[in-house]
Amino acid sequence: MPLVTAKVPNLGKAPSASDIILTFLRDAITDGSLDQGEPIRQDEVARLFTVSKIPVREALKRLEAEGLVEFHRNRGAVVTSVSDPELAQIFEVRAILEASAIRFSIPHMGDETFARARAFCEAFAAETDVARWAQLNWQFHSCLYEDAQRPFLVTTIRSVNDRLERFLRIQLTLSRGKEIADREHREILDACEARDAERAGRLVHEHIMGACRSLLEHLPKTRMP
Repeated sequence: MPLVTAKVPNLGKAPSASDIILTFLRDAITDGSLDQGEPIRQDEVARLFTVSKIPVREALKRLEAEGLVEFHRNRGAVVTSVSDPELAQIFEVRAILEASAIRFSIPHMGDETFARARAFCEAFAAETDVARWAQLNWQFHSCLYEDAQRPFLVTTIRSVNDRLERFLRIQLTLSRGKEIADREHREILDACEARDAERAGRLVHEHIMGACRSLLEHLPKTRMP
């Protein structure tokens, strides 16, 4: 077979070393394996992946842009610490963005979207693995925003959720946190199916800010102010 007609992999689509390291570190931060203020040593990461420090630095710079990592003089890269007031502001931004997204989405929603959202809702309610709760929570929410036809808005919402995922894991495990979220998810979905964009937007905003209040009430008081 001539070489030009042989099926070869598209290297342009293959993940780079930087992409792989980025995903690994992001997951470690969001699941709490790397805690707030914890240093990320570039030489250790480079040895772990058997690469030079260059792709590690690239990954860390991208995580810095996402707000998950910050660089300190004499300490290098550390996991970003978030104070309670900052956390409240991030939740507020999330509530504003997601309430707008669902209002934009509802006029374009169809039966397929409702079915997918209902399936994610049921999966979230039935899931007993705590590690899966935040992922299913995001899948439920995000599928309700895809019909907004505003990919930049959805990407921004995803970025905000990435910053909050480690805290959402905590909030969902609090007393009745998952039970309350499930009930509120169903109320949001009912409003979507009724094509009531204003009610859905209001419910999403209340749902997110309620989770914020619950989280802040239960976080240790020894956290930074």
